[in-house]
Amino acid sequence: MTEATALTTLQEIDLELLKHASALASMPQQQRLKTIELARRKVASELTGIVGQRKDAELEIADTEADLEHYNQKTAEVQAEADAGGHTHREIRDFEQSLTSLAKRIEKCEFALGPARERLGRLERAERNARLTLERLEQEREAAQASLDEGSATLRAKIVELTRRREDAARDVSAEHLAAYEVARKRFKGLAVERLRGNVPSVCRVKLQPSQFHDLAHGDEITECPYCHRILITSEEVEGE
Repeated sequence: MTEATALTTLQEIDLELLKHASALASMPQQQRLKTIELARRKVASELTGIVGQRKDAELEIADTEADLEHYNQKTAEVQAEADAGGHTHREIRDFEQSLTSLAKRIEKCEFALGPARERLGRLERAERNARLTLERLEQEREAAQASLDEGSATLRAKIVELTRRREDAARDVSAEHLAAYEVARKRFKGLAVERLRGNVPSVCRVKLQPSQFHDLAHGDEITECPYCHRILITSEEVEGE
């Protein structure tokens, strides 16, 4: 294979690779996987927030229950001391004030526990639902991935074959021309190589001036188009290349 033929073959293979890669990217399963991943990230973020709130609610309830236990214990101690008898009128009044104050604190704790436990219940349900949603999304992701793997098997096999052929073709191109090809391929979205047909380059289609045509016709077979700056092959295309 001549270097000129290798360059045109390389371009043909790269265009085929682009087509197959585009077909692979446009498969509906790809979009489904992206949608699932976005949903998974959103739910995971919400779950992190819910777990934090649930832990705060548990801590709040634990603190309130500890306060309630303390106040109940303190009430029992004060009541036992008051029941012991033999106290002055002032001491009895102090016991009554202490018991009244403790009763108010107990009532406050008991009142706070109801809403706090309801809030904890809501958070626990929200956490369970979020985890179930994540499990469902993971099942959907696995199903979409399996469908993609099955549906894209032929495409992927073709891409592997084309990649191998590309490596073979690239071996017949000099390092200098291969580097120029890669630059032009990226710049011109795959259309990096053109042939001279008569005095007109096959891609940019700008007719060469007689002097330009003369210089190119008597120069190197692989050069650069003076107009679009793609790689230009000046030799005639041989039948069967």
